[in-house]
Amino acid sequence: MVKTRKNVWELGGDWADPILWYARGVKAMQSRPLSDPTAWRFYGAIHGIDRRLWTQLGFLSSGNQLPPNDTIKTYWQQCQHGSWYFLPWHRGYVLAFEAVVRDAVVKLGGPADWAIPYWNYFKPNQNQLPPAFASPDWPDGQGDNPLFVAQRFGPNNDGNVFVPMDQVDQNALGDSQFIGASDGGSPGFGGVNTGFRHGGNVHGGVETQPHDMVHGLVGGGDPNTGLPGLMSDPDTAGLDPIFWLHHANIDRLWEVWNEMPGSTGDPEQPNWVKGPASIGQRAFILPMPGRNFTYTPGQMQNLSTLGYNYDDVSPPSGLPQMVARLQRFGVSVADSVTRSAAMAGPKSAELMGASGSLRVSGTEARASVPLDAAVQFSVTRSLRSAATAANPAPDRVFLNLENVRGLNDATAFSVYINVPDGDDPAKHPELKAGNIALFGVRKATEADAQHAGDGLTFVLEITDVIDKLHLDGALNANQLHVRLVPRLPVPDAAQISIGRISVYRQSP
Repeated sequence: MVKTRKNVWELGGDWADPILWYARGVKAMQSRPLSDPTAWRFYGAIHGIDRRLWTQLGFLSSGNQLPPNDTIKTYWQQCQHGSWYFLPWHRGYVLAFEAVVRDAVVKLGGPADWAIPYWNYFKPNQNQLPPAFASPDWPDGQGDNPLFVAQRFGPNNDGNVFVPMDQVDQNALGDSQFIGASDGGSPGFGGVNTGFRHGGNVHGGVETQPHDMVHGLVGGGDPNTGLPGLMSDPDTAGLDPIFWLHHANIDRLWEVWNEMPGSTGDPEQPNWVKGPASIGQRAFILPMPGRNFTYTPGQMQNLSTLGYNYDDVSPPSGLPQMVARLQRFGVSVADSVTRSAAMAGPKSAELMGASGSLRVSGTEARASVPLDAAVQFSVTRSLRSAATAANPAPDRVFLNLENVRGLNDATAFSVYINVPDGDDPAKHPELKAGNIALFGVRKATEADAQHAGDGLTFVLEITDVIDKLHLDGALNANQLHVRLVPRLPVPDAAQISIGRISVYRQSP
């Protein structure tokens, strides 16, 4: 029986049957003790757990019986971030969770074909938190709605939860390559080649946007205690029921990408297809009703074999950044696909320039990145010769925020390039490089058995900005001026710092 995942906003009502059954299934999972592998908190700990933080937020107490250590080592702290396993691991995670909820739904008399809905915040008028998640009451007016959590503060930390559309994008859909590289160029649609990585340094394209940004915007932070909203931190995100609808949408975008013009498809390398267990590392293994579910990325590629589909995998309206750029320079998508197929795999990147370290606090931070004249000339030459047989597309240019450290995962900011002095950056959308949220920065800052404390690296494609500067005849300056504008003022206590801001060119 094929199950269809549907848009939560298009089910026929705020408490349509799929949502009502979801709430009942969540309630059943929440009633189980932490030591039960199909319990709500157990499933949250699979994604990540910080016992101190869980205790502060009221999800762990001294009276809770933990699972045996062998069980913890097998299942907990397993999510893949900053890795080319990000998409397949989370696909299996949502699939297993869905099976656990469905089992509870069926036992309660619900439909055997229940499927988790997805939240497509990109559709017009659907960026607000779905109403069933926003009220503490069930539809009959009684309290104790399990879809509502108090630790969900929204983008302005005021409890109004929505996704501001000027803060998110789907530009990753325009990147033809699944695999990127960690050398300063594109991190790819799906991420960089790693082993088992519970919190890697470089996030892939779709992981950075919209994944990370939605986590930070929805979760926010408690303005009174300074604690994060559940969605803002990887160690608590799986405890929020909206997490699963967000990840169903990210999973859907993977399917959309595979249908996009120019997409070269999923990796074929054996260590991706067979997963980290094939190289002697941890296997992807999750508890499901009555059995264990062990899987590989290769087994996650085909939705039909997994028994579900989506009601809508159409591409977004408007052209992704890369496709629009090719058309602007007179390059056909077909030419780009041919070139990408011939040069499959991450392209090498060349450093154009880098700045020193930067502390981010308050309402703005600035840095200047000196550019190497010879490398800059190569970019300019590629722009001038675009659409010729020898060079069917100009260089791509990337801004890297390297070794970002801090203690506040809910921090989010916009990045602008070469805004004139005295001008409001918000009035120059054409100079906006993008938005980033520091989802996972706290863990990446702490040096422990899984992390070196090097922080995170965020990669923003600034090709469109460079194109504009070139077309306006303003690409001859010997440096780029970078402005970071936090969505909310960054307190000193957040200790946000950037080790280096760098600019790289990469052949298309």
